[in-house]
Amino acid sequence: MGHRVGVICDARRASPASETALRKLENLCALGVVRIAMSRQLGLRDLTACIAVRRFARDMEAQILHGHGAKGGAYARLAAHWGKRKGQEIRAFYTPHGGSLHYTPDSLKGRIYLALEKRLAAKTDGLIFESRYSAGLYETKVGAPSGEARIIPNGLKPAEFYEIVLDEEADDFVFVGELRHLKGVDVMLRALGEMRKTRPVTAYIAGGGPNAAQFRKLAQKLNLSSAVTFAGPIPAGAAFTRGRCLVVPSRAESFPYIILEAAAAQLPLIATRVGGIPEIIKGTQVELVPADDVPALIRQMSRFLKNPQIYVNRARALQKSVARNFTVEAMARDITEFYGSR
Repeated sequence: MGHRVGVICDARRASPASETALRKLENLCALGVVRIAMSRQLGLRDLTACIAVRRFARDMEAQILHGHGAKGGAYARLAAHWGKRKGQEIRAFYTPHGGSLHYTPDSLKGRIYLALEKRLAAKTDGLIFESRYSAGLYETKVGAPSGEARIIPNGLKPAEFYEIVLDEEADDFVFVGELRHLKGVDVMLRALGEMRKTRPVTAYIAGGGPNAAQFRKLAQKLNLSSAVTFAGPIPAGAAFTRGRCLVVPSRAESFPYIILEAAAAQLPLIATRVGGIPEIIKGTQVELVPADDVPALIRQMSRFLKNPQIYVNRARALQKSVARNFTVEAMARDITEFYGSR
C-alpha cells in the first residue's frame, strides 16, 4: 500500500520461527525492526521501554503507534501521549490480545491491570478488536470505549491455503502453542491418559512455555512417556504434519491464529468453545467442546478415532469458510482505513 512501517518488539530471543520472520521483516520495514527489553510482569523496565518507544516514534516521525497486547498497548498509548504534549502529530491504536482482559476484577492482579486499562483508555485514539468476543469482554471489564472502535478479524494470505500432507509416522493428535496453563495442555494430557487405558493413542505437542516442565511431569505421572512427544517450538506448518487432528484445549483465547492456520491447511480440528473461536467456525459443522472438561474432550477425540472422515469433511468445509471470511487483504484494508479516518 506504500506506507512506511516499523516493528518494535521484545529484545529476548524468540523461537527460531519467530526470529526468521523478524529477519524477513527487517528487509521489508522502511522504519526497521527495533528490539527493546520488555518484561511480561509490571516493573521499572516498563518505564525504559516506554521511553525507547517514544524516542523511536519521535526520530522516525511516526504518525501511528499501534500497540498489540496489554504491554504493547500501554507502551504505544503512553509514548503517543508524550509525543502529543511535545506537538507531534501522532495517534495511538490498541488491539487487546487477551492479556489483562483474562484477569477477573476480584483478583489482585485483575484489579491492578484493569485499573491501568481504564486509565489508558482516555489516551486511546482507536480500539481494534479481533473478535466480537474481545470487544464484549473489554466493555464488560474496562467499560465502553471512549473513542471509536472497530472489529477487524485476523486474516490469511492466499498462499496459506493448501491441503496438508501428513508425515508417515504422524500421531493421532497434535497440539501447537504456548505451554502454559491457560492453553489447557494438562486437560489434553489427562484425556489422553484416560483414553490410553482402553486403546493405543498418541500425541505430538509442539511449543515451549513457562509450564513445559510441569506438563512433562504430568505426562510421566499419567504413563504417557511413550505416547506423547514434546517437540519444543517448531513452525505451525511443520507441526501440523505430525498429527492427524489438531486439538486446541484452551481455557481462554482471543482470536487464535492457530485455528485459522489449521483451517487453511484442511487439518481436522477439535477445539474449546472459548473467546473468538465460535466466530471462526460459524456456519460450519465443526463441534466445539466446553473448556476444562476432560470427559467432553475424550468424547470428541474418541469420535475422531472412530470415524476420522467426518472430521476431514468438516475441515474441508471450514477451509472454504475461512477463505471467504478471513483474508489478510481485508484486514489490511480495514485497519489502514481506520487509521486514516481518525
